[in-house]
Amino acid sequence: MKRAAFLLFSVFLSTALFAQNVTTGGKESLKFQGFLSTTFFAQNQTFAFGNGQSAEFVSSNNTQNQWFYGGDVRNTRLTMVFNGPDLTNDWKLGGVLEFDAFNDPSNTGAFGGQIWTPRVRLAYADLVHENITIRFGQAWDPLFGNVPVSLSHIAFPLGYGAAGDVGWRFPGIFFYYKFDSNSSTHVSLDAAVMAGSWTNGPGSTTSFTTAGNAGTPQFELRLNVENKFSDGGVLKAYVVGHYDQVNLNGIGADSTNNLTGTAGELGASFSSNGFLVQGNVYTGKNVAQQFGNLTQFPSVNMDLSSTGGWAQVGYAFESGWGVYGYFGTESVNKDDAIALRMPREKNNLYDIMVRYETGPFTIGVEYLGNHLTYLTYPLAGPTENTQNGTQIALSTLYKF
Repeated sequence: MKRAAFLLFSVFLSTALFAQNVTTGGKESLKFQGFLSTTFFAQNQTFAFGNGQSAEFVSSNNTQNQWFYGGDVRNTRLTMVFNGPDLTNDWKLGGVLEFDAFNDPSNTGAFGGQIWTPRVRLAYADLVHENITIRFGQAWDPLFGNVPVSLSHIAFPLGYGAAGDVGWRFPGIFFYYKFDSNSSTHVSLDAAVMAGSWTNGPGSTTSFTTAGNAGTPQFELRLNVENKFSDGGVLKAYVVGHYDQVNLNGIGADSTNNLTGTAGELGASFSSNGFLVQGNVYTGKNVAQQFGNLTQFPSVNMDLSSTGGWAQVGYAFESGWGVYGYFGTESVNKDDAIALRMPREKNNLYDIMVRYETGPFTIGVEYLGNHLTYLTYPLAGPTENTQNGTQIALSTLYKF
């Protein structure tokens, strides 16, 4: 099955690069776009959610023979954008299907690290009518907001699930509305009702019997404001709220063992003549499925609260050179963590990048540093510990 998926992915990529015309089964037009990403890296500790392009926080405390090296191409992405036909009453159809290569390798043998298999990221259809878009399928939820600029961390952005960057993609029904405006300020509203999700608890996350699907759907509402200045500067801001509930007893069981998840997020960005400053802050409880709470899932009906945020400042010179600095932090409530015996208490992440961009090709060097505070639980009582990790990366990106 994985070999067949890989072959399909290869055919799609070959079509995107070399074909002059693409024929679809319907009346829509089809556009291929995406990028080829490569990162060569050196690390002195093992990271989660993985090494290379998915490194977010330290997961080891090696003291000898620390440095190791590797190459990673899994950020590579292929997106198929369908521009569908006009329907009745001025409605129009569209859609997106997107892959990257962050699935498990097709084998664990000697060559498994060079045979990555494709992963479906997005798969949705849009119904569009003037200022209204109704989306059906798997898409980014409204909680997924600003994204730090990085060449090494794209599919797993800097701070994702580790330093204030939250949100995920879920199957659901999404509603987008742009308010009419005759000025330079534009306001829009995003709403979503999405499938539930929860790792801990009875059942399976892939057969829809997990605790997340035994509770309520996930609900989110987001307000966006954008202002364009006469000098070309753009200011964007958003605020979003989240609510869900999981039944930790699972399917067919008493529904009194409920765990309620809530979150609020505020984000903003300003860009002007190559200058960029952006970031977001969030606070919430029981939202590990949204990569909050330092991605830790309570398995009992006890709240785990957290707060996090990040900021990035950068400047792109006219010569093609650019420099960017990033810092993110996130912490869970210590009393909550101890009561639930959670390992991660606080995480700080920082990144400095210098890049050069010419046309569709970009090359850059990044220095990533991480400081994790974690808890252990010996008989004498909870103990705070720290560990640090570093990644140095040379990355390239070719957009097509």
